[in-house]
Amino acid sequence: MSQFKRSGIVLLFMAAGMLAAQSGTYGLGRPATPEEVRQADITVFPDGRGLPVGHGNATLGEAIFNSRCALCHNAKGEGRKGEYPALVGGKGSLGTKKPVKTVGSYWPYATTLFDHINRAMPFNSPHILPPNDVYSAAAYILFLNGIVGKTDEMNERTLPQVKMPNRDGFVPDSRPDIEAKR
Repeated sequence: MSQFKRSGIVLLFMAAGMLAAQSGTYGLGRPATPEEVRQADITVFPDGRGLPVGHGNATLGEAIFNSRCALCHNAKGEGRKGEYPALVGGKGSLGTKKPVKTVGSYWPYATTLFDHINRAMPFNSPHILPPNDVYSAAAYILFLNGIVGKTDEMNERTLPQVKMPNRDGFVPDSRPDIEAKR
């Protein structure tokens, strides 16, 4: 078979594949129910919208951190260099040539910490912690960074009120086609 015929056959199969892909139906799955969509909608916003009811503090969070987080982030949140990031430290380093971006030095909102733990941690089995454990783990990390006290209760009302050290360290996007909302 000539090179020209082979190229034509390949193009024909590629075009058929693209048309099939554009059809939108593959005969697999089903549309999600409204309840399934609601359960998957776990986004937490900086102002606290989306936080579930629950509570915790650093005293409770220490045991949770030690059993669920310390394997990767070490006992005091210092991380494992080159493997897992530090969660603690870095204060005063953002303006240097080697900034250390941690929860305590870089993150602008405590609610982002809750969202990340809830959505993605523990790394090997994400989204398994109940809200009280997430609030407690977040409180412990905030405590290790000197942001909250050991017995300060974190819940859906108090967590959004936590003033993170770098909250004002970000500049809103000034491009005219972007609506910056804080």
